[in-house]
Amino acid sequence: MNLLKRFDRWKKQHFLRDKRIPEKLWKKVEQDALLHYQLDHHELLRLRELASLFLHKKVFVGAHDLQLDDYQKTVIAAVACVLILNLDIDYYDGWLEVIVYEGAFVVHRQVQDEAGVVHEQDAVLDGEAWGQGPVILAWDDARPGKHPHGHGKGSNVIVHEFAHKLDMLNGVANGMPPLHPNMSPRVWTKVLTAVYQNLETQLAHHHKTHIDPYAAENPAEFFAVVSEAFFEWPARLHHYYPDLYEQLKLFYRQDTLKRQTARPYPH
Repeated sequence: MNLLKRFDRWKKQHFLRDKRIPEKLWKKVEQDALLHYQLDHHELLRLRELASLFLHKKVFVGAHDLQLDDYQKTVIAAVACVLILNLDIDYYDGWLEVIVYEGAFVVHRQVQDEAGVVHEQDAVLDGEAWGQGPVILAWDDARPGKHPHGHGKGSNVIVHEFAHKLDMLNGVANGMPPLHPNMSPRVWTKVLTAVYQNLETQLAHHHKTHIDPYAAENPAEFFAVVSEAFFEWPARLHHYYPDLYEQLKLFYRQDTLKRQTARPYPH
């Protein structure tokens, strides 16, 4: 470990001695937002440290005079850091703000159709992530209990938008985040492309899909949606797309299915 890395590690440890998320607040967030991830004691300790560092590094802004409290900030930080539990807080470097609206928000966009004609349109969103810019969330969709465990196909707007942030580490959101040395870009592309094309075929024939149809929008949305499924619905994802599950397991360095199986969620 070089001198710079040792100094950075010392700074983090020094910060965590005094500025860790308070125990009472953490226990409430753990109960409300983290139970279904089935993290063990050591994982929860590590997650608390990562979330504490995240809160220290990022600026939270309430849109339209929304007054964010420590609970809201900590929920967002904790769920965002589930993705990097076995990675590093540095994966969220290069940007500063988390902007939170009370509910869905409207963005104005220019969209080019297949004929090359540009149209103006408004889009109603519950989340958005910009390259070097902020993550934007609607609290009504991000808050615990919005998508109860046991319903839907694995929806979590915090996981979705922060998966986009990881995807963008290569410079553009295209479904190809920076892979680890033990991973093959060829295998990653082959597996994800096969599932993506399968989803497009299912939709073209009006068949029921096993993941959110929004994943077919483009490769970036595909990666974000299957990341949601990996953390929210690992058994379903593994059942229908085991090769895809394996690639996500390698990237996130987590076996969410094994964790869920070892400590089943109490329905």
